[in-house]
Amino acid sequence: MGTATGAQLLVRMLKAEGVHHLFTLSGLHIAPIYAACVEEGIGIVDTRHEQAAAHAADATARLTRGIGVCAVTAGPGVTDALTGIANAYAANSPVLLLGGAAPSFNAGKGSLQEMEQVDLFTRITKWSDRIPSPDRVPTYLAKAFRTMLTGRPGPVFLEVPWDVLSNGVDESEYPLPVSYRTRARQPGDPAYVERAAQLLGSAARPVLIAGSSIHWDDAAMQLAAFAERLGAPVYLNGAGRGSLPADHPHFFSHTRKDALAEADVVVIAGTPLDFRLGYGAGIAEAAKLVQIDSDASEIGRNRAVDIGIVGDSRSVLDQLTAATSKRGRTGSWLRGLREREQEKAERQAAFERSEQVPIHHFRLARELDAVARSAGDSMFVADGGNWVAIAAKVIALRKPGRWLDPGPLGCLGVGAPFAIASKLLHPDRPVFVIQGDGSFGFNGMDFETALRFRLPMVVVVGNDAAWGQIRLPQVQLFGPEKSPATQLAPTRYDKVVEALGGHGEHVTEPGRIRPALERAVASGTVACVNVILDPDAPAASGAQGYAI
Repeated sequence: MGTATGAQLLVRMLKAEGVHHLFTLSGLHIAPIYAACVEEGIGIVDTRHEQAAAHAADATARLTRGIGVCAVTAGPGVTDALTGIANAYAANSPVLLLGGAAPSFNAGKGSLQEMEQVDLFTRITKWSDRIPSPDRVPTYLAKAFRTMLTGRPGPVFLEVPWDVLSNGVDESEYPLPVSYRTRARQPGDPAYVERAAQLLGSAARPVLIAGSSIHWDDAAMQLAAFAERLGAPVYLNGAGRGSLPADHPHFFSHTRKDALAEADVVVIAGTPLDFRLGYGAGIAEAAKLVQIDSDASEIGRNRAVDIGIVGDSRSVLDQLTAATSKRGRTGSWLRGLREREQEKAERQAAFERSEQVPIHHFRLARELDAVARSAGDSMFVADGGNWVAIAAKVIALRKPGRWLDPGPLGCLGVGAPFAIASKLLHPDRPVFVIQGDGSFGFNGMDFETALRFRLPMVVVVGNDAAWGQIRLPQVQLFGPEKSPATQLAPTRYDKVVEALGGHGEHVTEPGRIRPALERAVASGTVACVNVILDPDAPAASGAQGYAI
């Protein structure tokens, strides 16, 4: 064996972990990593902003249930990526951010782009550190992978100075570590599982809330089996969307507020009692709560629980299914909720059929759902406010892992980078970006990245010429004269994508939506369908919402 540089050891560790793409924006501090990636066959995907590189790595982690990796240059490269890492941390996504730095021997001398980087990430990662020397690269990477994927997933930041990447070590003295992390699952305490089963055995109005851990733990089948055994309606959020197909008899979406207010037992699997669940305040005061989470610190946050089970969703749901006897007493509960589901869906359908001009958000969502369904096994990337919230009410997911949104941090700008990662991983899967006109401005230039890498996708811009999800409640609270900074120009985003080399469509009438979407799909390139929407439609249909 010969000599290997720190960069070569680093990339070999990435390859051994199954990494196929490194997301980045060019910077000399990290050039040795690029050279090693070329040697090892790891693809380099260079974005137009470091935030986009971090977002693309985030999407890769979510879709592979593995890790996503991005590398950025020192100083502003690192700070540009910070928002993407903060978003990954809030979404429990295992992203490795590699940050370049000046040579160690120049530390503190005022090198180009020198700044304190490690401390910057200590509160928004599971681990943040500086690799001190080339020989420590393999052990630091092993710890990073172990940390990211153990328990509740999350990101790691490692600073890699130029000399650590460039200097060499004797390969025979520093072999790559193996078996440095376990893939063992974490079942729940049998005593707590039995207590939960006894509680569920007497439930007449059970409800099951399932979140992102259903995706991370690959527990969709276990969720369905438990719901059927329990006879409970299932409401999904986060990355759990699609874990039950839209036509599953236990999948409900319109009646969550009603169900939680009337439930006698609520099982919460892998989703926190945060703003998305009203901090637990919307659950019936007398209801018993069973909470399942791999992180014990999440159990009982914001509301007391009766039984908290620490474990992965897949194992615990299997345990609960085995321990709970099948009962028929919940039939009337399900039938009543289904009737209310249908009533609410019928009221919503009136907006979905709207012929109004400017176009109603619900009509655009219905047309998108129809075209995406005919296109095949489609992926949806959600990046925006009111338009995204309304689309989520209409689009019927049929498989897990087909919906990507920022997560609880609510970070805008994920559209292009999430779609890029999705298309790299699944080239044959149609990708639709549900894009707000405001969010387009964050990373819209990365549609050029998609074009450069020949990654076709359809970007559906819901254009209300405003920060609609902010403006509507702001006007209600303070009046239009005291609601500045909430309006935009009715920009031709289709022309922006055309200028980058893609296909553009501009739609102002509801009858022209579907043909425009179909032409966009048929174009085989990056296509933007810019649809002019009624800015007041969400308020008029009662669909707006902004949580603080």
